[in-house]
Amino acid sequence: MARPRQTVTYAFDAYCGWCYGYGPTVREFAAVNADRLDLRVLSGGLFTGARAQPVGAYASYIPQSDARIAELTGAVFGTAYSRAVAEGTTVLDSADAATALVALARQAPERTLELAGALQGAWYRDGRSLSDPATLKAVAAEAGLDADEAAAAYARPDVRQEALAGFREVRRLGVDSFPTLLLHTADGGVRRLGGPATSAQALTRALDEHGTGA
Repeated sequence: MARPRQTVTYAFDAYCGWCYGYGPTVREFAAVNADRLDLRVLSGGLFTGARAQPVGAYASYIPQSDARIAELTGAVFGTAYSRAVAEGTTVLDSADAATALVALARQAPERTLELAGALQGAWYRDGRSLSDPATLKAVAAEAGLDADEAAAAYARPDVRQEALAGFREVRRLGVDSFPTLLLHTADGGVRRLGGPATSAQALTRALDEHGTGA
């Protein structure tokens, strides 16, 4: 008997280390429940406005945070990333990163979760700025997408606006931390599923317990 489809929003940020650590769990959760899950991926806007600073502005905090993330999730941070953090010049701009994700997803919307992970890998493994169109083109090519088309989409105002609309939707849903998984319930509300150290199996059990077929 087919299980009722359920809608879940994954609110993350490409420059969120916890989201990088959580990525494999979310992808496993999505794959295991592919027959009943409509997963929407939204960028959250962690580093925007005055918070869009060179990574050096956060250097006193990042190493300890990364160590904790690695301990709890098994995430591996690349040496190129560590070098970029030490150099401190790469600007963490979540609006650029979110625009890059929209530009990629325009070619393969059903792969948005995978592409979000690819962008996070470009930063957290390879230390590449997500504001650099060359990074976007490399991620697109590695994903088998048209790199030039992705770069052209990145420069379009409508793509930027879609990214910014995602920030507003995340705020409307009441998300105040990342990563967050929200199950949309039949009464129009949302219910949070798990936390950044919750296993895919536990997320599936939570979906079983709280799912309402929304």
